[in-house]
Amino acid sequence: MSSFELNKIAGAVLVGLLAFVVIGHAGDMLYGDPGASAGDGHGDGAISVAATGGHGATAGATAEPATVAEPIGVLLASASLDAGQTQARKCAACHTFDQGGSHRVGPNLWNIVGNMPAMADGYSYSDAMQADDQPWTFENLDAFLASPRTYVPGTKMNFAGIRKAEDRADLILYLRSLSNAPVALP
Repeated sequence: MSSFELNKIAGAVLVGLLAFVVIGHAGDMLYGDPGASAGDGHGDGAISVAATGGHGATAGATAEPATVAEPIGVLLASASLDAGQTQARKCAACHTFDQGGSHRVGPNLWNIVGNMPAMADGYSYSDAMQADDQPWTFENLDAFLASPRTYVPGTKMNFAGIRKAEDRADLILYLRSLSNAPVALP
């Protein structure tokens, strides 16, 4: 094997490693670093889930105390539908939003606000999501979007969450609009 062949192989390996690092950093910039601590520039660190780890936490599970932001009802009053549609782009890789839309990695999100979890026909939900018996109220959606894995331990959803309460309120307002009869605002 000539040195030119070895250089091509080494170059291909280096390009692959560089692509891996760049894609990892791009993902952190788009979706936030789930391991980042509060005050590191990735958001305000305030989430509105209960300090017990959400409604689905198991007994004996420990969770860090959460900083409670303004109630979602207050945030929805100043939320922006356009900003919510922009926030929904984070979800579009796995979800569709149109009435009667197909499922992707995640279920279609048409008419989710006010509905029960795991109700979309034809989608295979995790056992944890199927066991969830709390409707998608504004408060429950806020807690879920802050940290899906904390709110429903065992969910298949592999998303770190949306750190900023205002961004979650914008998204929830947009999700509310995806219905023929939107749920009344609080």
